[in-house]
Amino acid sequence: MPDAAAPRVTVAVITRNRCRSVLRTLDRLAALPERPPVVVVDNGSTDATVAAVRAHPVGAHVLAVGRNTGALGRNLAVHHATTPYVAFSDDDSWWAPGALDTAADVLDAHPRLGLLAARTLVGPDAVEDPLNSVLADSPLPSDPDLPGRPVLGFLGCAAVVRRSAFLDAGGYHRVLFFGGEETLLAYDLAARGWGVCHVPEVIALHHPEPGPRPGRSAVVRRNALLTAWLRRPVPVALRHTGHLLTAAARGEPEAAAVLRGTLVRLPAALRDRERLPDPVEHAARLLDGAGGGEGGRRGPS
Repeated sequence: MPDAAAPRVTVAVITRNRCRSVLRTLDRLAALPERPPVVVVDNGSTDATVAAVRAHPVGAHVLAVGRNTGALGRNLAVHHATTPYVAFSDDDSWWAPGALDTAADVLDAHPRLGLLAARTLVGPDAVEDPLNSVLADSPLPSDPDLPGRPVLGFLGCAAVVRRSAFLDAGGYHRVLFFGGEETLLAYDLAARGWGVCHVPEVIALHHPEPGPRPGRSAVVRRNALLTAWLRRPVPVALRHTGHLLTAAARGEPEAAAVLRGTLVRLPAALRDRERLPDPVEHAARLLDGAGGGEGGRRGPS
């Protein structure tokens, strides 16, 4: 019999050069009634982050990798976790009290559920993240052995995964590095038979720093195109590429940057190309027809 008192969810946090922000996140995690174990992956900070996190009373297991691994830091955290489930936080996000227990209960009750996409509330006023409505309105049909609404995207700092499913899918992909990397993971989970669902009863809290993030949009567009070449049929990938070429020909400055970034990574993407199974491709096409994807948009660099 499993130990009823044993923790079921580890919280995985990635950070880089945002000491004050990550300490605020750890304060919030330490106050949770679930008292989850915490793994912090430091992506090559050059400030006092590592020492400060190690000294924090939450008692996080700190992995200082010495370089910026991007989203692959989450893979490292999952490998080090010993609980059946892992919840992801960025260094500007955390979980509502009771959310992790709710997520674990849902995952316990649905053995095929590989990833749970939470409802995200933003800032001190707890404003609904626009992605919430996109996920809630997913056109994908309900599945009788899965909770909530099936989706093929999520916000990276508002997801809880079944550790075994995440490892089965290979985690986040090295070619994308960071920025809109969530859709590819959702594809890979679904391709292996795992469910990906939006469960709004589980609440994540996100308090991003104000101000613009230069270059972010171009990276997200680059990774969307690379995701198409990695998993979608060639005509779909060519169509996405053609749209970008047209934008570049019209003089859109960001489009040229997206093309350059894509070309650098395209050979590696083609080496790892693996077509989605027909049912998953059909679901991806339903989302295409609904007007866009469901991938995340933010996170630490």
